[in-house]
Amino acid sequence: MAKQFDVVVIGGGLAGASCALSIAKTNPSLTIAVVEANQVTGDYHPSFDDRSIALAQQSVEYLQRLNLFDKNAPYTAAIKKVSVSDRGHFGKAHINCDEFAKPSLGYVVEVNPFGRALYQRLTQASISLYCPDSVSTIKQNLNNNEITLQSGEQLNTKLLVIADGAQSPTRKLLGLRFNTQPYEQGAIIANVEVEGGHNNHAYERFTEHGPMALLPMSNNRYSLVWCMTKQQVEQHTALSESDFLNALQSAFGYRAGQFTKVGTRTSYPLVYGQAESLTAHRTVVIGNAAHAIHPIAGQGFNLGLRDVQVLSDLIATSKNELGCYAFTREYSQKRSSDINTVMTLTDALVRLFSNSSRVLALGRSIGLFSMDLFPALKAPLAKQLMGQVKQGRHL
Repeated sequence: MAKQFDVVVIGGGLAGASCALSIAKTNPSLTIAVVEANQVTGDYHPSFDDRSIALAQQSVEYLQRLNLFDKNAPYTAAIKKVSVSDRGHFGKAHINCDEFAKPSLGYVVEVNPFGRALYQRLTQASISLYCPDSVSTIKQNLNNNEITLQSGEQLNTKLLVIADGAQSPTRKLLGLRFNTQPYEQGAIIANVEVEGGHNNHAYERFTEHGPMALLPMSNNRYSLVWCMTKQQVEQHTALSESDFLNALQSAFGYRAGQFTKVGTRTSYPLVYGQAESLTAHRTVVIGNAAHAIHPIAGQGFNLGLRDVQVLSDLIATSKNELGCYAFTREYSQKRSSDINTVMTLTDALVRLFSNSSRVLALGRSIGLFSMDLFPALKAPLAKQLMGQVKQGRHL
């Protein structure tokens, strides 16, 4: 016999786990299940090469309200200052959290231990957890979705939440297309050490080949995101450690100090992607399953967390029946503007700064220089970095 739930979340990663825990916190009377394909083991050991994500200050504050984020955890590091520069040109801008009376502009969090902490919270909450398991079939009925898992378990739910990543098999099962446009770039991801430490200072640097970022991590490491042409990605990943550090130093300069160590380098192609619809019958799509953006602005998980926040609030406040057409349409209306704005601005930023035109370069330099001189011009960028948006509108 099928088990009955109000909400079933497919995917127990960062977005899915946050979503289930948020809904459980704000709507304690609901029955919730999470289906996660990958078994989480307890044999984690910290590594120099642990990957990380950026949390905007608004995301930090939201997770803290849910008691899901500890700024003193050993896998977190605050971002106190961000410097933006354009290689070979005079324009620069600096944003400091003190200018906006905030304790930080955000945090950098290591994915593995943070994900395990969220998963541990799932096991402690009043949430049914099916792991490892995955969706085999979905039958859409007027009042519910019938979900059959690979294990044979059957779940009925009023609302299905798809949060199983950019390659979402559940989204594909429902026939929801994911429209993608590849950039002519790839990204190299690695952790690096710099002499003297990072002092909680993040850097965004634009070059003629693509943007690069250094985000402060725990243990005085930086998380490096270095975007370049696909051919250059292949060349740079093949370099020895010393040659890679020399190339990085040459491209970035010494504003962050001297690079002394680089860990394992990984790379992946960059795409701009968006689900054709944020909803289906009694279904919403969130996180990377709904949108894929360029990593340089560090907005990916923050955008997904705003999906979570709007959905949780809507479940608590909507006058419409949970999961019905009017409910999912309301969710789509509340999220579309923010998602489209962030994706458009990020895409435009990448294309504007990955351009060797002298006219555009002069305009960029004047813009950055003016932003640094006049706080009123700096505020919109700072608010974007801190994730200060409300139901799709920028504050």
